[in-house]
Amino acid sequence: MVDESERAVRSAIDGELRLLDPEVRASPALVLELLDPEFAEIGASGRRWDVESVLTVTSGGTVSPDSPVEVSEMAGMALAPGIVHLTYFADNQGRRSWRSSLWRLTEAGWRLYFHQGTPTDGTVESASR
Repeated sequence: MVDESERAVRSAIDGELRLLDPEVRASPALVLELLDPEFAEIGASGRRWDVESVLTVTSGGTVSPDSPVEVSEMAGMALAPGIVHLTYFADNQGRRSWRSSLWRLTEAGWRLYFHQGTPTDGTVESASR
């Protein structure tokens, strides 16, 4: 039996993977369906993003369907009812980064509230304590 926190994590992962899909990324309308109105991001480049700046990029025809983001080590945890934290490793045409996302449940469904990328040298290593 799947409990509520497992369903929440699955919903957030599904949303994250949709946002990484080149077809979704190329459609401002589809991206907007997945971003929280208060969305903020600190990109791996160090740039700060909000809904408007993300939509400007996605509507500019800069997303290529031939360059999907490769994802590994996706993991999630429900932090509280309606809040999920995801982490994963992303390789976007050789630009590698660890990613962290906060998803929250709204009346419209699960939406990406905050995202951060941290560049890495390309090794996929999980730190264990």
